[in-house]
Amino acid sequence: MSEATRTASRADDSADSDDSDYSNDSNYTDHTPPAVLFDAQLIAKLSQQGPRYTSYPTADRFRAGYGHADYAAVVGRLGHGKARLPLSLYLHIPFCESLCYYCACNKIITKDHDKAVIYLDYLMREISMQSALLGKDQRVEQLHLGGGTPTYLSDAQMEQLMAHLRSCFNFADDDSGEYSIEIDPRTVDAQRIGSLRRQGFNRVSLGVQDFDPEVQKATNRIQPDALTIDAIAAARAAGFRSISIDLIYGLPKQTLKTIGETLAKVVVASPDRISIYNYAHMPELFKSQRLIVDADLPSDQDKLAMLGMCIERLTAAGYVYIGMDHFARPDDELAVAQRSGQLHRNFQGYSTHADTDMVSCGVSAISAVGESYCQNEKSLERYYAGLDEGRLPVARGIELTSDDVIRRDVIGRLMCDFSLSVRSVERSHGIEFSVYFANELARMREFEADGLIDMSEAALKVTPKGRLLVRNLCMVFDKYFGSANEIPLTRMRYSKTI
Repeated sequence: MSEATRTASRADDSADSDDSDYSNDSNYTDHTPPAVLFDAQLIAKLSQQGPRYTSYPTADRFRAGYGHADYAAVVGRLGHGKARLPLSLYLHIPFCESLCYYCACNKIITKDHDKAVIYLDYLMREISMQSALLGKDQRVEQLHLGGGTPTYLSDAQMEQLMAHLRSCFNFADDDSGEYSIEIDPRTVDAQRIGSLRRQGFNRVSLGVQDFDPEVQKATNRIQPDALTIDAIAAARAAGFRSISIDLIYGLPKQTLKTIGETLAKVVVASPDRISIYNYAHMPELFKSQRLIVDADLPSDQDKLAMLGMCIERLTAAGYVYIGMDHFARPDDELAVAQRSGQLHRNFQGYSTHADTDMVSCGVSAISAVGESYCQNEKSLERYYAGLDEGRLPVARGIELTSDDVIRRDVIGRLMCDFSLSVRSVERSHGIEFSVYFANELARMREFEADGLIDMSEAALKVTPKGRLLVRNLCMVFDKYFGSANEIPLTRMRYSKTI
């Protein structure tokens, strides 16, 4: 499952929001991404545990006690009509029939599909409550179903859910809206994939991880090649506009040989996007990972070599390195957005929809609305209890300070564009960059000496060598990371930057 894959590489999940436009800055118009350079020695030297910056502040900064009333107050300050941003909706479906040992996401393993009947009822109640707060006229431009396994829901249940969503919100048409779903190829056939397209989904993400049978056995995810290839063919035949594949490197039994063979099959399959996540082995935090035999894991040196091979093979096949774990074809919307300076990063990774409020429903789901973040209850019992009490099941959250907004802007642009216009930041936030970030710029000189970034009075530009270590650069601007008030044990929950 794609969401399981994504969370296999990190435990720190949040969302960024940024709407800065640098296209009118005469000193800063080139957003064409440079080639990425793999420097194994430098990566080994600098890799450390740190956030992935799907938000700033990161999720560990959310405070308990932030609840329905706080969220409703934020919504009430958003304005009305044309002043409102369109919505990006995320729905979390937590159920899976079997356990993938690497998985670190919020999931419920059960073959009892009656539990999904109960969950769907509560999920639709939450959606109705969000609609009542936000307004039925709110335009939805983006929808994503993650898990767990979204296709755990039956075809009839998915039809019911999609009809309910359309009754609650105003969806953009198929040509302009992005409506995606993560599927486990083991749970669908061509008929089901065609049905998903008719129900309104136009993008699909397939969890693969590794094609090698021994790796699949070691992770308890047996998925014959034919299931994946047939699912891709069915998605193309059904008219899905974008097909994405998720892989993981660093899994037990993986070698350079198995990774090479998997990459060769992926290139032949020719998906529009490819995500390759670093497996973060944290058995002290995630019980399922205790079922993995430590002796079967590749060494750190081998993992670096695997990453280098992935970058080399995929770029040679014509894919653009977007950043972090993501690759896309040059004509894909992600690559186009990055070249035009419109790329955004949120809970689902990289996105082309920056000017949206992200509303998330379901157990453990995280929203980014206005200048705030909030997360739902993580247990089904507490999630259900909140809705039974007639309130949104919000468990924690945070409202951003003006400093948070400035730093979010800086971190977001570095993560997405690998460059930053000093003038644009100053103009957007009314600060003198060199004064406001004097301490940070002094620390950045160390990375400049390592060849990771080029600095001038006008811009910060991440070098091809620095792109793989952009998280290290962003951590310099994170006032919470490494500070005296950092939450104890926080770093134990972060994956390594490489």
